[in-house]
Amino acid sequence: MRRIGNALAAFTTRWLPDAFVLAIALSVIVFGMALFLTDQGPMDLVDDWYTGFWGLLEFGMQMTLVLVTGYALASSAPAKRGIARLAALPKGPKSACLLTAVGTTLFGMVHWGLGLIAGALLAIEVSKSCKARGIKVHFPLLAAAGYLGLMVWHSGLSGSAPLLVNTSGHFLEDQIGLIPLSETIFQPFNLVFLTVMLVGAPLLIMSMHPKPSETQEIELDPTDSSATDTTGSSGSGHTTSSGSPSEGTTATQTQAVTAQHSPAERLMHSRIPVAVVVIAGLLYLIPELVRDGIVGLDLNLLNFTFLIAGLALHGTLKNYATAATEGAKSAAAVIIQFPLYAGIMGIMEHSGLLEIIADWFVSFSTATTFPFFALLGAAVVNLAVPSGGGQWAVQGPLVTNAAESLGVDPSIGVMAIAMGDQLTNGIQPFWALPLLALTKLRAGQVLGYTAVVMLFAFATAALSITFLS
Repeated sequence: MRRIGNALAAFTTRWLPDAFVLAIALSVIVFGMALFLTDQGPMDLVDDWYTGFWGLLEFGMQMTLVLVTGYALASSAPAKRGIARLAALPKGPKSACLLTAVGTTLFGMVHWGLGLIAGALLAIEVSKSCKARGIKVHFPLLAAAGYLGLMVWHSGLSGSAPLLVNTSGHFLEDQIGLIPLSETIFQPFNLVFLTVMLVGAPLLIMSMHPKPSETQEIELDPTDSSATDTTGSSGSGHTTSSGSPSEGTTATQTQAVTAQHSPAERLMHSRIPVAVVVIAGLLYLIPELVRDGIVGLDLNLLNFTFLIAGLALHGTLKNYATAATEGAKSAAAVIIQFPLYAGIMGIMEHSGLLEIIADWFVSFSTATTFPFFALLGAAVVNLAVPSGGGQWAVQGPLVTNAAESLGVDPSIGVMAIAMGDQLTNGIQPFWALPLLALTKLRAGQVLGYTAVVMLFAFATAALSITFLS
């Protein structure tokens, strides 16, 4: 497995371009497929592309806030200390991979947004801790371990399709009614898949760790205080404990210290504004979480939770604003590339290409083989439509109609789409953008390892849904 993983990682590192280039390449490929397989002409497809281009603006902003608020939360002094203690547990490179992979997989089962940001941050902190203790850990492999949550999320508590069909008023309710979670994510075949992934994927990651001579450790940023300061201290060294200028303070620094005592600046350093926001936030947040639990956690509520928790842990608006600014530096890739994927979705949906692909996969299915081919079709479609909720919205009616015509329970169709959608995240750079932004790695350095896990996950999912459903 070490040879296979490293060989594939070496290939993708050399030949797989940056995620930005991949987004454009996918756009061209989907455009070409639509041109040859549908009745749309070139200009029609350009119109379809532009029509969809701005379709993910709300989603893109939500994802940007996941990154910014998650980074700010994790960079608070209490969170740093907690992560540091967790990151200090591994005693060697394999246990570092095991901790990161198991943690990320569990996070992803609870909520995909939590798995996305917490997995990336856990991989980074474990790498830093290991390097500080002289343990050589292959950082790209650890980053791949931090991405595993996106290959189990749709089978977990935040799965878009299972949650949607259990929501009163969903767009297919007249056809399939309400399907409780007991018939989707809590079906034995899905629980078997999750169990095998929780055990097997971390072991697979561990088995791919290269030899010490081939290990690429994390490159620490000398301007990053977390790389050298594990105490959680935030002292700048420019002032004494009383707040007065220290010896050798320049005129500019003296002005800055003086400005801190102005009424406007005092508000930024005061805990009162933060307390007002946190109390108001908790008055809304606690009843919501008590009523619906983790199942009711959507992107907006997740971001709100991250925001309130981050403000509470930082204590002042100044501290939080500084942390959020650092997090925003990593969000550029998400902001720029999401419109390109929205354009791809626009072509797929408006040209009829998505329907052609979905119909092709179910056209030769039987009641026995339908779950497998529906899963395979969803995995392929996810490469061009990497939004679980969006994919269900356009592919759901096709699959439920096919399931009905073949006499298959619609809940199987729901889970086939859900499981297939998550699998190809292992080679789809769309969801890896926040991870790549935080780790400062290229897609090719990570996706070679995740591709190996994806093959394992695909075999597990296919066997589970085919023989246990």
